[in-house]
Amino acid sequence: MTMLKKQVMSIFVNRSSKQWIVCDPEGAFWIVPPVEQGWDQRQPFTLTDECELEPVPGHYKYLLDLPF
Repeated sequence: MTMLKKQVMSIFVNRSSKQWIVCDPEGAFWIVPPVEQGWDQRQPFTLTDECELEPVPGHYKYLLDLPF
């Protein structure tokens, strides 16, 4: 039997820095700029106690040109 694994990602906005944050299917967090091919320009993001991540609906992924 073959099992398909759905690639799940989450999009957030960091209220303190006003940046888009994406959690990829592997669980890594990234800062993604809202530009064309934003995923290609992503930077690693580390969660801290000062982070104020607010969940954003997944249909906004087109803004960040996410590959999943």
